Amino acid sequence: MFRSRGENLRSIYILLFLNIAFFLLQFQDEEKFIRLFAFDGHAVMRGEVWRLFTYQFTQATRIGSWVIWPGITLFINLILLTLMGMSIEEEWGTSHFVRFYLLSTLMTAAVGAYLSAPLAGTFFINFTLLFVYASHNRHQALYLIVIPIRMTFLALVSLCILTFEVFVVGSRAHLAAMVGAAFGYAYYLSQRVRVAVAVPGGYAAPSIEANDVIVRTATRNVARVAAMKKALKTASSSDIDRLIQVSEREIVSGVNICAPMDYKPEHPDRYCIRCEGFAECTARHLRLNRPPSTEQEAS
Repeated sequence: MFRSRGENLRSIYILLFLNIAFFLLQFQDEEKFIRLFAFDGHAVMRGEVWRLFTYQFTQATRIGSWVIWPGITLFINLILLTLMGMSIEEEWGTSHFVRFYLLSTLMTAAVGAYLSAPLAGTFFINFTLLFVYASHNRHQALYLIVIPIRMTFLALVSLCILTFEVFVVGSRAHLAAMVGAAFGYAYYLSQRVRVAVAVPGGYAAPSIEANDVIVRTATRNVARVAAMKKALKTASSSDIDRLIQVSEREIVSGVNICAPMDYKPEHPDRYCIRCEGFAECTARHLRLNRPPSTEQEAS
């Protein structure tokens, strides 16, 4: 929970657009792109102030000794920026998100200038934003095909890579990224508040274990929604039947469920995925919306 929440003006769309636009420039002539847009402290002092921000839109072309096409890193960064950036901005509001972004980006540039280190890379997405998102959504998981990968695990891997680059390789650029990430994370911590639950007399306060169960259930249901959409889109009879069976096993008896038109598991309020009737509504939704071809296979 954040100390204050502002209006969400969807600034994340601007960052998505800039990543794509700068990728097109980088794709045309990478050497010229680096000369014009990578961070260089001396160039900034000469008036090229755009470099304070544009270095963040450089897509990696090499991981260690492996050469990769920047389109691959662009694709991954757009997914991460959409997933994590939209969530944090929705929770926090645009004003706080922009301050968070600027603090991390400018501190990285300041340390880079102090160390005379050239900077070019999506440090904000790969480090600062990932660390904050993983802390705020500890139970969230990404699915690599069918393998769930916890966001906390991804954040730890990213932290290990960053630490290795700084203390073993001696990369000044990664040291600047580490300092920028630390300042961004410190701002995130400064805006968090501990929530105190007021409980009426005669009622017991919810335990930490109960809250963890609610979070895990909501996370599982988010994954269930993604699997349900995929099964309906691909018209996979076996996947639809499997999801119906799994949902039926999780039905909570005695729960009054909403009408089919009110089943909106992807609504921003996330009410459906936290409801005890989610499993029953999901099974009903799959039956009502399964393609005709899968009905014949099921019969």
